[in-house]
Amino acid sequence: MSLIRILADAAAGVFPPADGSVTDADPERIRGLLPPGDLSAPLGPPFLTALCGLLDRTVDNVDLLTAAPALPGPPPVALGLPLRDSADRDHPRIARALRHRDQVRAWTVPGGTVLTGRGVAGRWEAAVEVDPEARGAGLGRRLALAARHLVPEGEAVWAQVAPGNAAGVRAFTAAGFVPMGAEALLLTREG
Repeated sequence: MSLIRILADAAAGVFPPADGSVTDADPERIRGLLPPGDLSAPLGPPFLTALCGLLDRTVDNVDLLTAAPALPGPPPVALGLPLRDSADRDHPRIARALRHRDQVRAWTVPGGTVLTGRGVAGRWEAAVEVDPEARGAGLGRRLALAARHLVPEGEAVWAQVAPGNAAGVRAFTAAGFVPMGAEALLLTREG
C-alpha cells in the first residue's frame, strides 16, 4: 500500500495495524535494527541513528503528528491575502516551510503567522507561529483552526508539533486536530 493511501486512510480514522511492520525496499534489514515488539524503538535515538547511517540522512526532528479535516467557508480570523513579497521568505517559519513543502502560502495577522503547503506524500500541511508578546490569548488556536479553512474541502490537513511545545500541542488539539502518531523528518546530508 502506498504512503499516500496510508496517510489518507489514517486521516479518515482507518489506521494501519499496530504491529511494528516495516514497508521498505529492504524491510528485513530495517526490521533487524529494531528490538522485536518494541513499538517505541522506531523513534528512539539508536534506531534513528542507525537508519540515518543506512540512508545517508540526518534526523531533523521528531514531532507529534496530527490531522484534521478541512472546514468549509472562510477562516474565523481575518487573514487578508497570502504573503507574496520576497522579504516574507526571511520569516523563519516561512523559510522552514519553503525548505520542506511545495505550494506554500502564508498569512500574517498581528502577533502571528499561519501557513499551508504540500508536504510528505503531497499531503496538505499547516504550521502556526505566534509572536512571544501575543501568546496566551488563544491566537495559536484560532490560527490552527484557520488552517482547516485554507485547504480544499474534502482534504485533510496535517500538522507536526514538537512534543515539548505544550502550547502548540494544546492549540492544535483545541482546533480539532487529532493526534495520529509521531513522525521523524529525515533530511539529506546537504539540507
